[in-house]
Amino acid sequence: MVTPEHTLEWLLDYDGRRHYYASGHFLKFEIRLVEQSGQVPHGIAYSFTFHDPEGVRLIGFDNAHPVPHTGGRYVKAKTEADHWHRTINDEGRPYTFVSVEQLLEDYFSEVERICKEQGISTEVVNEKEI
Repeated sequence: MVTPEHTLEWLLDYDGRRHYYASGHFLKFEIRLVEQSGQVPHGIAYSFTFHDPEGVRLIGFDNAHPVPHTGGRYVKAKTEADHWHRTINDEGRPYTFVSVEQLLEDYFSEVERICKEQGISTEVVNEKEI
């Protein structure tokens, strides 16, 4: 899988950033290039998470580890480690990485879903690089 260089540069600029909402909730971005493998065929290690003001992860998209196979014994398990956590207690469910753009769209859609459900404004009031 080949990711365009301009897309990689743009994505890597987000590494280490945190975007804070007025409520204290924040978005956290961790991105780095890694060698392509069966678990990371696109060569991008990432973790995009949304946290409450105390730092508890509410949702996340990452590929830090494979998730348990979900399906019958006749369904082939994925080798890719891409997955997402839809809730605080979700141990992860497979995510199909299509492109950097789609990953970000899916992540921000889920953040907006949580914010809408909880009445949280999505206005970014502060940005820090950690």
